[in-house]
Amino acid sequence: MLGMVRHWWGLLRRPSTRWSVLTLLVVGIVLGSVGVVGFNLSLHATNTEAFCTSCHEMYAQPFQTVQQTTHYNNASGVRPTCSDCHVPHEFVPKMIRKIEAAREVWGSITGMIDTPEKYMAHLEQMKAREIARMRSNDSAGCRSCHDVARMDFSAQGEKARFYHSAMAEQGKTCIDCHQGIAHQYPGTVPASGQEPLAEVAAEH
Repeated sequence: MLGMVRHWWGLLRRPSTRWSVLTLLVVGIVLGSVGVVGFNLSLHATNTEAFCTSCHEMYAQPFQTVQQTTHYNNASGVRPTCSDCHVPHEFVPKMIRKIEAAREVWGSITGMIDTPEKYMAHLEQMKAREIARMRSNDSAGCRSCHDVARMDFSAQGEKARFYHSAMAEQGKTCIDCHQGIAHQYPGTVPASGQEPLAEVAAEH
């Protein structure tokens, strides 16, 4: 094995007897460009709502619930897609999330949550994992659209104004109060100590 590694390493270091340096450079640039474009296209394709909901369990469960909320239908017509909330926008965190998503693909292939009953059986575990992820990045998905520093508190209801203005002092992040605001399942209840979502969400 070591001899084979040395052999290939030697070939890589040896000047080409057939191709000029310019030819190799041009080929390298072309292949690199194709690789970068292909990589970016694949990232874009796997971030689309059509891709996210192509698994029937995603279409039948979370996508149906989000359609009942203001994140799907609202007066302004601004609607985030799955990746806006669940995939970080920065490159390195995005790559880490893409690798983590391999577990979700495996779960779909093996039928782990392919029925409503199975989905609901795993719901609390999946919800806890996603909430923990959003807490760890200070609700980056929420903040990509909602900027607390630019909120007009005077236009908000009393309760929403109180919580939004006290976020920093209380060490809170968006997901602490807005769990389930985009996905509300019948029979589930907010986490302990959380304000009623409908009450607060309706005020802003």
